[in-house]
Amino acid sequence: MHSDDRPLARLGSDCQASGRVVWLDLSSTMTAPNPLFHVVLHEPEIPNNTGNIGRTCVAAGCRLHLVHPLGFSTSEKACRRAGLDYWPRLGPIEHANFAALRQHFEDESLKEEARDRAGLADRIWVFTTKSTKPAWTAEMRRGDVLLFGKETEGLPASLLEEFPNRLRTFPMAPGERSLNLATAVCAAVYEGVRQLSERGDVSIDSDGRICM
Repeated sequence: MHSDDRPLARLGSDCQASGRVVWLDLSSTMTAPNPLFHVVLHEPEIPNNTGNIGRTCVAAGCRLHLVHPLGFSTSEKACRRAGLDYWPRLGPIEHANFAALRQHFEDESLKEEARDRAGLADRIWVFTTKSTKPAWTAEMRRGDVLLFGKETEGLPASLLEEFPNRLRTFPMAPGERSLNLATAVCAAVYEGVRQLSERGDVSIDSDGRICM
């Protein structure tokens, strides 16, 4: 477990640190150099969920970020054993904690990617059962950050309080507790793709593929 702000590295034995964040060794094969969205999992616990979310990110041209501590290993051996053949193409970025994630999104390169929007608070959407605003009321822009909490507890109250106007939820039938994490991520990502497509920010070609 890591609780400080030191760099982390996974997926390979030779790790190279760059500031507070470590880019994985397979950066040359990472999908989506200019991703549609940044999907952030805050302290995920169940490897199968993260694996499914990773596949969604590869398919939809998104970048995956994992905020520690994690409930599983992302070592090369563990990924091979789980059959995650797409993991090298995903190239997830791991962060020691939320402070390290925040620093990452304040880097100049990501400010340029976000064009006129600087800083995490202006580009984050926080998905939680604690909100009453439906997910489709979020006006998603390319490069936005989609934040999701851990399976058993969701997001900490401190993060919900930090971004009160950015909270969104997926409405459910009375008495139901929550959606599966991977299901919620997929729903949010493709709602975002729908919005980008409607505005003409991305297009869908004749084969049904997203033109990045």
